[in-house]
Amino acid sequence: MSNPWLKKNPFMSMWLSGANAVANSARGRIAAEARRQSGTAITKATQDMVSFWSGGLAGAARPKAKKRR
Repeated sequence: MSNPWLKKNPFMSMWLSGANAVANSARGRIAAEARRQSGTAITKATQDMVSFWSGGLAGAARPKAKKRR
């Protein structure tokens, strides 16, 4: 006699397929957002480092002259 708990359940299979699809979609979105944020952080850090090291070379910025009418 076969064990009824080991039989295939089509409803459970459909539910698990849907759950896996949702989980994989969420994982992809999270990974993409992490890539965007790390790229932004690296760009900001690079800009800050370049401005720090080259800031003294340019000298002080002159104030803009007011327009006369």
